[in-house]
Order: sequence, then C-alpha cells, then structure tokens
Amino acid sequence: MLKKCISSFIVFTFLFCSSMNLYHAYAASSLNTTSRIEGMLVEDVSNSMKSSDPNNISNEAMKMFIDMASLKGDKIGAIAYADKVMREKALVKIQSEQDKKDLKDFIDSVEKYTYTDLSAGVQEAVKVLDSSHEQGYFPLIVLLADGNNELDPKGTKTVKQADDDLNKAVSAAKEKGYPIYTIGLNANGKLNKTVLSNVAKSTNGKFFEASSADQLPGILSQIFANHLKLKIVPVSQVVANGQFQDIKINVPNENVLEANISLISSKPVEVKLVDPSGKELAIPSDQVTLSKSRTYSMVKLIKPVQGDWTLKVKGVPQDKIDINLVFNYDLQLKMAPFSKQTYKSGDTVKINSYFEDDGKAITDTSIYKSMKATLSVKDLDNGKTENIPLTTGNKSFIGQFKVGKDSGYEVVVKAEDNSFFRETQPQKITIQKEEKAPVPSKPDKRADEKSSTWLYVLIAAVVAALAALVFFLIKKRPKQRFSGQFVVEIKNEDTGERTNPQFKKLNVFKGKFQLHQLLGLQQELAETNQIIIKPIAGDSLLIINNSNCTIEKGGRAIDAKKGHQVKRNDRLRIVLKQVSKSIYIEYIS
Repeated sequence: MLKKCISSFIVFTFLFCSSMNLYHAYAASSLNTTSRIEGMLVEDVSNSMKSSDPNNISNEAMKMFIDMASLKGDKIGAIAYADKVMREKALVKIQSEQDKKDLKDFIDSVEKYTYTDLSAGVQEAVKVLDSSHEQGYFPLIVLLADGNNELDPKGTKTVKQADDDLNKAVSAAKEKGYPIYTIGLNANGKLNKTVLSNVAKSTNGKFFEASSADQLPGILSQIFANHLKLKIVPVSQVVANGQFQDIKINVPNENVLEANISLISSKPVEVKLVDPSGKELAIPSDQVTLSKSRTYSMVKLIKPVQGDWTLKVKGVPQDKIDINLVFNYDLQLKMAPFSKQTYKSGDTVKINSYFEDDGKAITDTSIYKSMKATLSVKDLDNGKTENIPLTTGNKSFIGQFKVGKDSGYEVVVKAEDNSFFRETQPQKITIQKEEKAPVPSKPDKRADEKSSTWLYVLIAAVVAALAALVFFLIKKRPKQRFSGQFVVEIKNEDTGERTNPQFKKLNVFKGKFQLHQLLGLQQELAETNQIIIKPIAGDSLLIINNSNCTIEKGGRAIDAKKGHQVKRNDRLRIVLKQVSKSIYIEYIS
C-alpha cells in the first residue's frame, strides 16, 4: 500500500507541475474535430400520421438522410414513438452500404400505433446521445411530428406531466448541445406550430413546416447540409424523354470527401456516370455507390477527382426529375495564434486563417481562390460587430485590424463558397490598460537570497504535508457503497415485446452482486449469474462480464471481462445467448 501511495503521489506531483503544458496541448488538439454527425431520427408513429402521410413519404425522407451520411463513420440512430418508445435502433457507425441498409430496413419495418406523447421520443433521443456521444462528432436530433399529444385515457399520465417531461427533455438537449430540428407535417391542418417551433428555438435547431409529405426529402437534405455547414447546390430539373440526358456536375477541388447527387422522382430512373477524363465508371464500384427508393435515387461519389463530370439520366417520358448536389467536406478552418497575449490601444492585430484536413494543412491550396473570407470583430464593451473582408493568399486568408480603447474583442473568421462554409473557433483579444510605471527600487540581493531560501523550505513543507495527507486519505478511505437504482427492461427478440420498466434500488446490496440476483434469480436468465456489478469511486459502478453474453453500450459491444465503468444515466444492453432475449439496464439516481 505504501509503495502505491508514494507512486500515486509522485505521479500527482508530476501532473500538477505539468498541468499548464498539458492543458495547452489538449486545447490545441481538441479543435481538430472532423465533420462527422451523430444523428437521431425521431418519428411519430401514432395513428394521426396515417392521414398526414398515407404513403409513408416520411420514411423515404429519413432513408434519404441516411443515404447522404458519410461512409467514413457517420453515426445514425432511429426512434419510433407513440405514447412511449415503440421501436428503437441505437446509433450505428456507418462504414458500409450494409450498415445503411440495416437502418433503412428498420425504418420500413415500423408499424403505426394509437396514442401520442411527444416527450417520449425526445427523452429517449437525449438518452441515446448521452450514452454514445464521441468527441469530434456533431450531435443532432431530427423530430418529425405534428406537435400534438393524444394520451391514453386509461393511462395515469396527465397532459401537464407530458408537457413537463417535454420541457425537461428539451432543457437537457439545450444544456448538452443537442440541436433539435423539428419538422411539422401539416397535411391535415392540425399542426401545432407553437410547440415544435419552441422545441427547435430552445435548442438552437430549426423548425420546418411541410404542407405535404412530398416536401420531406428536400427538408431532410436541408437539415443535413445546415448541420454540417454545407450548401445544397441545385443542378437541374429534367423532364425525362425516355433517353439518356447529360447533366454536368462540377467537383470544384480535390478536398471533396464525398459528392451526394440526389434525384427526386416518382418514377424509376437510370443513371450512368462519366469522369472528367471521359471514362465511364461502373455503378456501383469502389468509387461510386447507388441507393434507390420509391421516391429518389442517390449517387454518391467517394473522393471524386476535381473537374467536370457527366451524369447521364434516363427517366420515364414526361416525368420531372429534380437533381441536387451536396458535397461532404472534412475540412476545418483555423486561425493562427496571435503574436501577443495582450495589445495596447492603437495596436494592429494581424490575422492568418487556413484550412486543415484531419489536423494537417491541405495540399490543394486552390480552394482559397474560390472562397470569400470575412473577419468578424465583436466589441465586448458595446456588443457591436464589424465585418472586415480578408485577402486570399496562396495558403491562407490574411488581414488585419486596429484595436481601439475598449477592454476587449472577440474575433471569428468565416469563409464560404457556393457549396460549403466554415468558421473558426472564437478568439478573444485583451486590451492592456495604460498605467504609470512605478519607480524601480534598487534590488536587495541579500533579501532575495533569504526569501529564496524560505521559499524552498516552504515548498518542501507543503510537499511533505500533501504526501502525508494523501497517505492518510488512502489508508482511511471508506469502503464504496451502492447508491441509486437500475431501470430494468427485458425484451423478447422474437416478438419485439418489452416488459414494463422495473426500478431496482441498489443500496440493498453490499460489496458486489450478480446481475442474476437483480433479476430475481429467474431460471431462464441464469446465464447472467456470471455478470458481476461492484461499486467504485465517483458514484460509479464496475460491471464485469465473465459470461458468454454480449454487453452493448450505444449499439456497440464493449469488452467488460476486466471490468467496464458505468456512470449515471449510462444505458446498457445485455444480449443473452441461451434464450432469445435482451436485458436493458439504465443506471439512474
């Protein structure tokens, strides 16, 4: 124990002394985020949607959103709710067309149910993002509903409780930075705009109204583009004549990660693709994927070469085909550090802003020539903002501005062209106040030496006291005890039925317990007796899996053989091997 205490103290002391350098290194690396999304698609599947969307266009729209997602690791999940969550698909990290197919098959498999409680879908979406969020991803929730609740008259939940639950879920989304984009389908004139507008506005999302379901694919495209700071580029509207018609597609630079070409049509469409060299590419292939649904086709070019491509489109005569383009970029706009930490009134601040791809400067610098960059300078004293055009250099955007007598400024660089836009992290500039310099006194060398000696003695005493305190605290540390409770649900994987949530208090256990004990020692769940749960520091739990069961968190299997930490609000799924059932547990206060 003593060796562990000494080692821990040495490590603590080293980390304490190095903390500032580590902080700056972390701050620099944390800005190198990628343009990946974590999107939860939340759909109202109550009976009211039958009249609003009899042809299930909402399903087509969500499938189109999935097809636009990048094959480089975007994460998409889906929730179908009525007066409670009816079906759920945890966030799937998309790395193949099969991953997308599984998500789209799930969406098509959802049935319609009777009652509606808007809070149920939003609450669950927030929970899933909480348990699965990864740094470097941009989370969002897309909510498709009419904004009206219709509670089960035989149930115990009141309208006020449903409203309160929705407000709590929206507040949680706002606090955690999960924007909610709401889509109100108003085909029957019963849309509650106020509720859906407030949900979007409260979370920095956006509200869309659709008077007919046919507008939904276009709206989902806008949400996808807006969230990733991309722009929809209208290409053409073609009236098909039964023959192949040529459409020009320009890839503006070599930094395009993917090009999504959507063809919205009520009739079948055939496509061919010719690259800038004149070579026709096979569809599908390593460079091109093709997704088809009832109302759209999606052609995705993966790392396309720069230049003019030709899309050949053949449709049913007289059918209108709307063609749009969205480029996926994995670029970040950065601002070089300022030459000084503080400036004086009248000083000139030089600005240098540049693009990076995964933390590295881009090699194709021609992208700067196609973009317009602006410096936004916000005066922190009066709140006014001045926009200053920047000059395009060979490898960056450059410019300068002169500071006034105010106490500070916040600056942001914004750059855009016709296909995407980016902005830097805000940086603050502090203006140093002019003070009269004090008359320097003659240094006393003997006093300096004496104070230095006392300083060393004081540091040694503090270190010794800290070491003793750490040793004492570790030695006297009380045993960890359980607190909180588990919410337990058991799902029959054959029928899809779930048990009602059961709340199991954990303070009845001491030291550790088997999951089988928590489940009432049911014989068919006996394989969970090799799953052990212990209390650990930080109000957390340790789950140890010595069984053949699979434990998932956020839709991904976790390795818990040596133990996995479970924090408050974590949600796990245990997939049993001997019976076709899954156990869902959520750790709450």
